[in-house]
Amino acid sequence: MSQRIPCTVITGFLGAGKTTLIQSLLTTNGGRRIALIVNEFGDIGVDGDLIRSCGIAGCSDDDVIELANGCICCTVADDFLPTLTKLLERRDPPDHIVIETSGLALPQPLLQAFAWPEVRTRVTIDGVITVVDAEALAAGRFAHDEGAVARQRAADENLDHDSALAELFEDQLSCADLVVLNKTDLIDETELVRAEDLVRSQKRAAAKIIRSGTQKPPADILLGLAIAAEEDLANRRSHHHDHDHDDGHDDHHHDDHHHDDHDHDAFETFIVPVAPLAEADEITRRVAALTTDSTVLRVKGTLAITGKPMRLVVQAVGPRVETHYDRPWRADETKDGHVVVICLAGADSAAMTRTLQGTAG
Repeated sequence: MSQRIPCTVITGFLGAGKTTLIQSLLTTNGGRRIALIVNEFGDIGVDGDLIRSCGIAGCSDDDVIELANGCICCTVADDFLPTLTKLLERRDPPDHIVIETSGLALPQPLLQAFAWPEVRTRVTIDGVITVVDAEALAAGRFAHDEGAVARQRAADENLDHDSALAELFEDQLSCADLVVLNKTDLIDETELVRAEDLVRSQKRAAAKIIRSGTQKPPADILLGLAIAAEEDLANRRSHHHDHDHDDGHDDHHHDDHHHDDHDHDAFETFIVPVAPLAEADEITRRVAALTTDSTVLRVKGTLAITGKPMRLVVQAVGPRVETHYDRPWRADETKDGHVVVICLAGADSAAMTRTLQGTAG
C-alpha cells in the first residue's frame, strides 16, 4: 500500500486569521504540491476566492476546492468525503491536503470522518491547527465584538449565544495539536501572556502554542507534524459529542451526524449584492456602520470600484474594517459586488442590507 497522504486541518473562530495563515503557508511550502479544501459558511466562498487569487505559484483553481453548502462538520457525508475521495483519485494526487474549516465548525466530526472506510487507508491527519485571535482573547473575548454579544444576551434571557461561542472555542482548542496565537503584534507582552494563559487552560496538554504576528510561521512548522490524530479521537472530546460517532467503524451510517448536534441555529449567513461604488472609502463607511450592530459577527466580500480595474476586498471583524485590491477583474467576469454577513440568529437582515447598499434612511 502506498504511503498515506497527510492532511492538516486548520480551524479557529471567525476572523482569527486562518486564510492569511494559509496564504503564508503556500508561499513557504518548500515545493510540496498542496491541495486546499475551503469550507465557507455561506453560499459564496469568499475565502476560497481570496486564496485562489493570491498569485502564488502552484495555487491553481484545480487545487482549491470549496465546500459552500453549509458547515463542514454537518455535511461530512454529502460534501467532504466525496471531495476528499476525488482528490485521492487524481492521477497526480497532492503531496499534502490542507482543510480550512468554517469558523463555526466543530473539528471532532471532521476528524471522525478520517476513520471511515472510504479514506482511512489512504490519508492521515498530520495535525489539527487552531488559530486564535490573541488581541480579542487578551481582552476576554473570542472575537472583537464579543462584548456586544454579551450585552445582547444580558438584554434577553432567552439567548444563550455567549455560552455557545464559549463551548465552540473550547472544542476547537481541545482538538488542537498546535495552537497559533495570532495577531500578537497588536498587544503588549502582559496582554500576550494573559492570552497564552487562557489558551493553556483550555488546550490539550500535548498541544503546543506558537506566537504569530506580522510574520507568519512557515510551512515547515505547520506541516509535517505526523500526529495521526485519527488514532487519538478519544482524547479530543467535544461539548457536543454524539455517541453515534464513538467508533467510526465500517457500520457507521452517513446520515448519523444530524445538523442539530450543536448550536448553528445561533448563527445566520446572508449575501448582499452591492453595485459598483465611486470610491473604496464608501464601503468602509457602510461596513463600519454595520458593525456597530451587536448581532454582526463577520463581514467580508468583493466589490467593484468605478474606473478601477482591480477587485476590492473588504473584511471586518468587530469594529476593525480592512480593504485592499487583490487582483484585476477577469475578462469573463461581470463586476458584481457582494458582501457576506455572518450574524447571530434573528438579526435584522433587511436593515443590514439597506446599510450595505447605501439606501438606509
